[in-house]
Amino acid sequence: MNKNIKIFVSIIGLLVLGTIGTVLIRSNSTSPEPGKYDAFAICLKEKGAVFYGTFWCKYCKAQKELFGSSVKLLPYAECSTADGREQLQICKDKNITGYPTWEFVDGSRLTGAIPLEQLAEKTSCVLPQ
Repeated sequence: MNKNIKIFVSIIGLLVLGTIGTVLIRSNSTSPEPGKYDAFAICLKEKGAVFYGTFWCKYCKAQKELFGSSVKLLPYAECSTADGREQLQICKDKNITGYPTWEFVDGSRLTGAIPLEQLAEKTSCVLPQ
């Protein structure tokens, strides 16, 4: 192969590797945008609210969907074993009998998929507009 062609192929290869490296570095360094309900979910946790649910419960799924990407910040306790056949001890100890169940610092509970407005009212957490 001609010396000029080798140099040309080498330069193209380096440019391709540089581009790939830049893309990888940028994709790893950018943090995701905060969720709309991040502060609300954090406040619920700070106020002592706990959301008991199971991975297989359609109402729990609906509750989680209300929080969008902020779901990761919820004070959530999983009640089901991985096979979905038994209840975990944490929920047995709390006598959780239905899902979802929200428990509050005063010991009161709400069951079912609770509207965010009602959670805000119950905890005095500010719900973003």
